[in-house]
Order: sequence, then C-alpha cells, then structure tokens
Amino acid sequence: MSKKRRKTTGLPPGAIVFTGKQQVTQIAVQYVEYNEKHLRQESVEDVSIKTFHAPNEEVVQWYDVRGLHDVELIVEIGKVFSVHSLVLEDIVDTNQRPKLEETERGVFVTMKSLGFSAETMEVTVEHVAFYLGDAFLLTFQEKEEDLFLVIRNRIEKSAGKIRCKTTDYLLYALLDFLVDRYFVVLEEIEEVIESLELRIVESHSNQERAEIFRLKREVSKIRKNTTPLREMLHAFINSDSPLKTEGMDMYLRDLKDHTFHVVELAETYRENLNSLQDLLLSELGHRTNSVMQVLTIVSSIFIPLTFLAGIYGMNFKNIPELHYQNGYFVLVGVMLVIAVGLLYFFRRKSWL
Repeated sequence: MSKKRRKTTGLPPGAIVFTGKQQVTQIAVQYVEYNEKHLRQESVEDVSIKTFHAPNEEVVQWYDVRGLHDVELIVEIGKVFSVHSLVLEDIVDTNQRPKLEETERGVFVTMKSLGFSAETMEVTVEHVAFYLGDAFLLTFQEKEEDLFLVIRNRIEKSAGKIRCKTTDYLLYALLDFLVDRYFVVLEEIEEVIESLELRIVESHSNQERAEIFRLKREVSKIRKNTTPLREMLHAFINSDSPLKTEGMDMYLRDLKDHTFHVVELAETYRENLNSLQDLLLSELGHRTNSVMQVLTIVSSIFIPLTFLAGIYGMNFKNIPELHYQNGYFVLVGVMLVIAVGLLYFFRRKSWL
C-alpha cells in the first residue's frame, strides 16, 4: 500500500492531507497582476491572503503558492478563493495523476513538472496544480524554486501576447511551458541513449546493462506522468466553462498535439532501450563466443601436442625413438609443424 493510501485510509471524501515530502520551510506567495499597460508584482512572505486578495476584473491576477505542506494555510486559501474541498484535496496530493476538474466557480488542472539528471540518470517529478477562477489564477508548486521564471520574464518585458490576453491564456502559457520542458528532458535522455549505444559497441563493461534498466524505469516514469495529459486537454477543449474565452481552443489543440508528440517520443525511447538491451545481450554473446573460439583453437592445437608428449612421457623402456640422438629435436619439430598446420587450417576455414 502506498504512503498516500496509508495517510488517507478511513478518511471521508474531501479530507485534505498532504501526501508528499516537505520541500520548503515556510510557504510563500508570489503575486502578479497585469494588463496591457499595468504591471504589479509582490512577494507575500507572511501569507496574509485574507487581506491581500481584492477581486479586479480589469487585470489578470496570478497567485503562485510555493510549498504544500501547510494544510491549514491551503484550507484558508481555499476559503478566500471559494475552492471546493475536493479540489484542495487534489492540490496537496502529490501522487495525483494529471487531470482536469470543473467546478461551479472555477477550473482545476494538475500535472507534473519533469527534470532529468544525466549524472544520476534519474527523472525528477514535481507536482504542480492550477486553479482558474474569474480573472485570477492560483498555481501551487512543491518547491521554493520558481518553475515559471521564464513566463514571469515574458510578463515583465511584455513579450508576446501574454499581456494582452486573459487569465485562461496565462494558464495555457504555463501548461505549454511545462510541456516544452518535457521535450528538453527527452532530448537529454536521447543524448544518454546515443552515448550508451556507442559504449555498448565499443566497451567491454557490463555497467551498461544496469544503466539500460535504470533508463527504462525513468522513461516509464515520463510515460506515466504525460499520458493522462491527453485526456485532460481533451476535456479542457470540450469544456463549456465561461472562464474559457473564445479562440482558446486553438491554443489548447496545439498543446494537445505537443502532448501527443511527447508521449510518442517517450514510447520511441522505450523501444530504443529495448533494442539496446537486445544489442547488449548480442554483444555479450558475441564476446563470449569470441573468447570460446580462441580457447577452442588453443585446445585444438594442444590436443595433438599433448598426445605426443604423453606417449613419450610414458615409463616404457621399449620406445625406439627414445634412443635416437636427435629424437627430442625431431619431436619438437613435429609439434611445431602440427601447430602451424592447424593454424593455417583454421585460417583457411575463416575460424580465425
């Protein structure tokens, strides 16, 4: 039974239980409000949400919450923004699969942010949640590190369309950025796979076998966290929520196409790793056969030599050749002729 199941067993639906590991010492909120001509940014360290939030339909309001371990604070945020308790349950559930949930007051989306370390060959997974309300967007990250720094810079520099668009476009931009990170992770994995393939062919180490199994596990982790995105985006495209503005479906369909590409790449790399595993086993078998071939040839050469040496090493007095003055040299010469003759025969047969 998973840790999450143990924590929530026996609790009623909507019970808000944090299921992950605490990543920050204190929850903080980064606030951004903007429109085409106005920009305001503020960091809320004491998290005084009740007095901080003031609805304003003339601007886009973005509240980025860093840290999920303080359940009481998450509940308070939910009360301020009228977030359903079932949504709050999924926000603090770091094991929640990517999904979309529509409520009376908003649209809830959750997905995973992925990273990759080429040194450890490990895919890192971070739970990210979004709640789209009327002219505001809540985002929840596990760690203090800002996943969306690139989007903040675009807002500050008024780059692209983001300052001219509504809150649902901000949600799309954040989702699109996370999907783009998937491509970066897959490109890094592709480089490792290519390097691993060269090492399998050139190296004589068995370390590659463990690395292949590790990469297969990490690629499976990517597939697990990206495959549900297709269903989630399909539901978002078909949503009739008034919070989704006209023309947003085109962007969502493009994002859905990117997601399909990510899943296809992950599946391709998984097949490549299976092929690498077969190649590794083939190379190991080839190396074993090469060693056995050499040993067999050596044995084949020494069998007749051992036979001759064995005859003349027997303790019989009546062995005529023992009395020849140059008998030793004749025997050694015969042995050399046999050895060279066998080597020539093996080469003619392409066994060497």
